[in-house]
Amino acid sequence: MEGMAQMYDFGIRRALTGYRLAYRPHESNVCPGCGQSHWIVGRMTAECAFCSTALPLHHGAGGGSALRNRPARHPLAA
Repeated sequence: MEGMAQMYDFGIRRALTGYRLAYRPHESNVCPGCGQSHWIVGRMTAECAFCSTALPLHHGAGGGSALRNRPARHPLAA
């Protein structure tokens, strides 16, 4: 049971590590480097348009991979 407690902490570790800088969509994001709020948003990071400070994107609790399983295609009957 000890291994299970270490593997699944249910967000407790996130609470102990503190606030992490990240670009949060649909929020007012201020650059930690220069204080401006204009961003160039990519797939993995957002970059400040003034000083080029890059922040990782915060996607929330969605997680997962962009790769999806495609449904199996059955060959057409001859």
